[in-house]
Amino acid sequence: MSGIPGDGLDDEAIKGILQKRHIAVVGASRDTTKAAGFVPEFLMKKGYNIIPVNPFAETVLGRKCFRSLADVGERIDIVDVFRPSAEAERVVEEASARGAKIVWLQEGIYSLGAAQKARTLGLTIAWNRCLMKEFQRIQGAQL
Repeated sequence: MSGIPGDGLDDEAIKGILQKRHIAVVGASRDTTKAAGFVPEFLMKKGYNIIPVNPFAETVLGRKCFRSLADVGERIDIVDVFRPSAEAERVVEEASARGAKIVWLQEGIYSLGAAQKARTLGLTIAWNRCLMKEFQRIQGAQL
């Protein structure tokens, strides 16, 4: 997407992120034809612990779905965001409150406010990237 600056993360940083195994997916979808469905499905098949977050679903990918990050009672390493850019700053605040250290905004999602807030709170933030595509790219380069 043009006009979106790079997030400044190099391949070593991405490799470090991919080592984390507990991913809360905000905006997870029951529809596996949508990116918010097939990306977490792919990651789950690769051994990641996927924690779906969607207030309108009971289950996603056979997993209990949580209404919000605050409702998740297990460890969260990465918050993978499939929500509009306008919601990103709020999600960063919720991720920080839950103890997550990484926020990943999927392709097409960017918010300067979210980036600044994440960095102020000491979080690593990636944006305008697909976690599945980065896994495939790095894996192809021998993770």
